[in-house]
Amino acid sequence: MMTINKNHSQYSAAITGGGFMFNETDAVLPLLQSPDRESLIRDEMVNNRLLMINSERSRKNALTEIKRRYDVMPAQFWCDYQSMPDDDRRIALFFVILKTYKILFDFHINVTMRKWKSVSKSVLLEDLMMEFNEIASADAFVDSWSDLTKKKVAGAYLSILRKIEMLDVNNDLHPVNCSNFTYYITQGEQWFLEACLLQPYEIDKIKKQL
Repeated sequence: MMTINKNHSQYSAAITGGGFMFNETDAVLPLLQSPDRESLIRDEMVNNRLLMINSERSRKNALTEIKRRYDVMPAQFWCDYQSMPDDDRRIALFFVILKTYKILFDFHINVTMRKWKSVSKSVLLEDLMMEFNEIASADAFVDSWSDLTKKKVAGAYLSILRKIEMLDVNNDLHPVNCSNFTYYITQGEQWFLEACLLQPYEIDKIKKQL
């Protein structure tokens, strides 16, 4: 579940502490699944055995965000995640990110999915900054963020879309590929198929496979 922060806001700019972190998540997932999780994470923060991130501060930020994402999902999800092929894991991590960061969820629902259904079918930084204005008008904490912070958050989101090949170099949107979309339906998360920019007829076809 998304948590309300100390500013009584659903929103956080924490995504700027990590980004997509697909390889990093794979590397430290066994640590998070261990009963000795906390000591193993502390050791990784200091000794850099798995992440290979030179700066200890950067390692700390990355580990904090991976832990945040891990804790959003039930333990069984991560077992399922480990059995998925690479491309499906990338999509699954995107799913986790949308569940973890309210600001990115709003970007996706209110900007990306609307743009996909429009004539343009593209997303630009300016589109996200307009959404920021909408959010900030109703949330004092987001309103307090600097323009630089807002641009970093928006930039991180666009980078994630590119990592999963939903956004190309021309900022045009594309549906993503996943070999097992039925997984999300069985988990009660059918909304995610639309979030992956599938057409209604494609979703109906996948539902019939169950």
